[in-house]
Amino acid sequence: MSAEQALQRLQAGEQGLTPQQAADRLARVGPNTLPAGKSMPAWRRVLAQFNDPLILFLLCAAGVSLALGHATDGMIIIAVVVVNAVVGFVQEGRAEEALAALGQMIAPRAHALRGGERIELDVAELVPGDVILLEAGDRVPADARVLRARNLQVDESILTGESVPAHKGEAPVDPGAPLAEHASIVHSGTLLATGQASAVVVATGAHTQIGRIGKLLGAVGDLTTPLIRQMRTFGRRFTLCALLAALALFVFAIAVRDYGWLDALMVVVALAVGVVPESLPAVITITLAIGVRRMAARQAIVRRLPAVETLGATTVICSDKTGTLTRNEMTAHTVIAPDSRWTASGAGYAPEGELAVVEGLADGRDQALQILRVGLLCNDAQLRNRDAGWQVAGDPMEGALLALAAKAGLSEAEARARHPRLDEIPFDAAHRYMATLHADDDGTAWLCVKGAPEQVLALSRDVVAGGARWEAAIAEAGARGERVLGFAAKRLAHPPERLSMQDVEGLDFLGLVGFIDPPRDEAIEAVAQCRAAGISVKMITGDHAATALTIAWQLRLADRPEVMTGAQLQEVPDDRLVEVAQRVSVFARTNPEHKLRLVRALQAGGHTVAMTGDGVNDAPALKQADVGVAMGHKGTEAAKQASEMVLADDNFSSIAAAVHEGRAVYDNIRKVVAWTLPTNGGEALAVFAALALGTVLPMTPAQILWINMVLTVTLGLALAFEPPEPGIMQRPPRRRDAQLISPFMLWRILLVSALFTIAAFGIFWWAGSRGLDTATARTMVVNTFCVMEIFYLFSVRYMHGGSFTWQGLKGTPVVLGAIAAVVAAQLAFTYLPVMQQVFDTRALGWVEGVVVVLVGPALMLVLEVEKWVLRRLAWFEETRGVQPA
Repeated sequence: MSAEQALQRLQAGEQGLTPQQAADRLARVGPNTLPAGKSMPAWRRVLAQFNDPLILFLLCAAGVSLALGHATDGMIIIAVVVVNAVVGFVQEGRAEEALAALGQMIAPRAHALRGGERIELDVAELVPGDVILLEAGDRVPADARVLRARNLQVDESILTGESVPAHKGEAPVDPGAPLAEHASIVHSGTLLATGQASAVVVATGAHTQIGRIGKLLGAVGDLTTPLIRQMRTFGRRFTLCALLAALALFVFAIAVRDYGWLDALMVVVALAVGVVPESLPAVITITLAIGVRRMAARQAIVRRLPAVETLGATTVICSDKTGTLTRNEMTAHTVIAPDSRWTASGAGYAPEGELAVVEGLADGRDQALQILRVGLLCNDAQLRNRDAGWQVAGDPMEGALLALAAKAGLSEAEARARHPRLDEIPFDAAHRYMATLHADDDGTAWLCVKGAPEQVLALSRDVVAGGARWEAAIAEAGARGERVLGFAAKRLAHPPERLSMQDVEGLDFLGLVGFIDPPRDEAIEAVAQCRAAGISVKMITGDHAATALTIAWQLRLADRPEVMTGAQLQEVPDDRLVEVAQRVSVFARTNPEHKLRLVRALQAGGHTVAMTGDGVNDAPALKQADVGVAMGHKGTEAAKQASEMVLADDNFSSIAAAVHEGRAVYDNIRKVVAWTLPTNGGEALAVFAALALGTVLPMTPAQILWINMVLTVTLGLALAFEPPEPGIMQRPPRRRDAQLISPFMLWRILLVSALFTIAAFGIFWWAGSRGLDTATARTMVVNTFCVMEIFYLFSVRYMHGGSFTWQGLKGTPVVLGAIAAVVAAQLAFTYLPVMQQVFDTRALGWVEGVVVVLVGPALMLVLEVEKWVLRRLAWFEETRGVQPA
C-alpha cells in the first residue's frame, strides 16, 4: 500500500492517534510485549533429573551397599548421582532464557505523536496506528510502515542475515516480496544505522516479525541428543537384564544350591556390585568435560555438555553465509569501464593488491582510474589499520572503494586535498544515489555520483546507444554474485552554492564496480574436510540467490550446487520437502519459517543437523537443530541462548574443528564403555559361574568393590584423555539411530567377559592345585583381573586399528600414570598388612606373580587376533555411516 492507504486502513493520521483512541486500542490488542514462556517449577526440574532407569538402579545399588555395611561405596554412588542431577538442573530452562533474550530486543522507550504532540512513552503502550519518530541509533519499537524518510538505512541483520544495512523509503513494494525486500517497513528490534523517519505502527507484540519468531521458538521442544537417547536406552535394557539376572540367581541359589536366604542375598549383592557400572556416568561426564576444554581451545565454546558428542554424529551442517563462510568484508572486485574490464586482487579492506585487465585493452586504465577517483571522492568512509587488521569506519562498500583506489595507486589524501568537497546530497532510498561537489584548480567543479546503476544510467546522457551493453554488464555482474554500483561525473563551469537534485542530470556515465564478500580461505578448506568426512554443508542465507550460488561454487559446497529461494521453497509440498532439502545445497532469501522447516525436513530424513546463526531470525532453527551454533562476535543474545555452542571467532572452520573433537569424544566414550562393561561383566560372570558350578566365590564382594574403585578412577578415566585416532575425519558419520552398544560392542563385551572369567577360574584352580589356600587364590584372582584390565586398556585404545604399534604400546602420559597408580595400589593391596586385614589378602611369591603377569599379554594377543579376523571379514560395523545429503 501507499503511505496514505496504510493510514486509512489503520484509521490513523500523520499527526497520530488521540490519547483516547490509543487507550481503546491498547485495551483491545494488548501491550506491545512478547508473551512470557512457561517455565517448569524448580521442584519438578529436580525430580526430572532422577527419572532415568540407570540412575534409579544406581540408587538401589547404593542402598544395598549401605545396608550391607559398604558405606564408602554407597556414598560414592550417591555422590555421582547427585553431581549428575545438579548439572542437569542448571542446564534446564534454556527455552525461557531464549524467550527472555528475545524480549530484550525491543527498545524500552519510544517517541511518538499523540494528537499532533510529540511524546515519549514506554514501548509497551504502542498500538497499531501510532505514528513513531525514529533517528539514527534508535532501535525500532514495533513493525511500522514508513511515512517519511531521509537517508534511512536500517541494520536488519538480526532478521535477514544481510551484512549491509537496508535502504528504506516511502514507496510501496510488491506484496510477494521476501522479508529482506520490505523496503517500506521497519521491523521491531532492528537498528537505524543512518537517517530519520516517521512511520505508522502496523503490528505490535506477538504480531510483529520478532513476535512471530518468538512463537516459533516457543513451539520448538527441547531435543534429546543422540548420547542421551542411547544412554537412556542402554539404562532401561541394562536395568531390566540386571534385575532379571539377580532374581534368577537368588532363586537358583535357594532352590538348587540350598543357600540360606541371607547367604543367597550376599551372592546377589556380589553379582550386583560386579555388574553395576556405578562410575560410568561420572566418567562419561568427565570425558565430555575434557572435550569441552579441547573445543574451547579451538574457538568453540560449548554451553550444553552432551552437544560435544552430538557434533561427532553430525551429517549435515546448515550454515549462514555472511561472516561465517565469508569474510563479512565487502571487497571491490571488478571494475567495468567502457572499453575494458578489470579485477583487483586481495580481499577485505586491506589496501594490498593489484588492478589487472581481464577483458579489453590495457590502455583503458585511464577510464578505470576515473571511476576509482569518483569512488574515492564520493565517499564518507575511512580505513583504519588496527591490531585486528584493516577496518572500515562507515559504509562497508565505501570502505571497499577506498581499498580499491589504493590498489590502483591513487592517494586518498592527495585526491581530497586537490578536490575539496563543497557540498553533497546524501544517499537516500528515494533517489538511490549519492552526489558530491568538488572544487577544481581552474575554478570549475566536479560533480561525482555513485549509486544504483539503473538510477545513475537514467541520469546520464548519451547512454541510449550503449544502454543495452551496460544492462548486460549489470546482469553479468549479478550472475557472478556481485553487488554493483554505477559511477558518473559532470564538470560544472559555474558551481552552485548548494547542490540540488536538478544539478544531478546530464551526467557522463563512467562505468561499474562489482563488490563481493569473498569466502574465507579456511572455510574452503573446512568445507572440503567436512565433505571428506561424509558431512554435507547447506548454505541458508537471506542474501540474493545469484550471490549465494557464486559463493557456493567458490566454496565447492557440492559438485554442482543447486539454489532455491524461500519463495520457491514455500511452494514445495511436505511430502517432497525431505528430498528437496537433501538435494539442494543453497537456500536464498529465506525467512525463519523456511529455516525451521528445512532443519525439520533434514531430521525427518534421518540426519543429525548442526545449524549456525547469529540473528533473532535464526533462533527457532538453532533450537530445533541437534546442535545449534551461534556466532560469538555478531550473534544476538537470543541466538546464543537458543544454541548449544558459540563460536568465539564466527568462523566456519571452527565448526569443522569442533566436529573433529566431537568424534574423538564419542570414540572415547565408546572406549570407556567398551572397557568398563566387559571388566564388570567378567566379575559378575565369575560370581554366576561359581554359583552354577557349586564352588566357592573366586572373589569376595569387598574385593570386587576394590577392583571397581581402583581401576575406574585410574584406567577408566585415562581413556577420557585419549587423542583422536588417525583418519577420524575420513570415516563417515554414524547413523542417527545408531546404538551405543552395537553388535560388535556386544560381541566384544561377551567375549572379554568370558575370557576374564576363564582366566579367573584358571588361576583359582591353578592355585588350588599347588596347595595354596583360598585367601591366596583369591588374591591371585584379584591381581589377575587388574593385569588383564591393564592390557585390555591397550587393546581398547585403538578400536579402528591394531594396537601392536610403537605409538599404541608406548601409551600416553595419562595412561602410563594410571598404570603406575594401579601397580602401586595392587602392591599395597597384596603386601600391606592393614590391607591384608581389611580385604583378607595374602602376600604372593615371585612364581605366582610371574604367572599373574603373563595372563595379560596372552589376553591382548587373543584380542588383537580377533580384531584382525573381524577386519578381514569386514564386520566392523563402526565403519558404516550414513550417505551424505
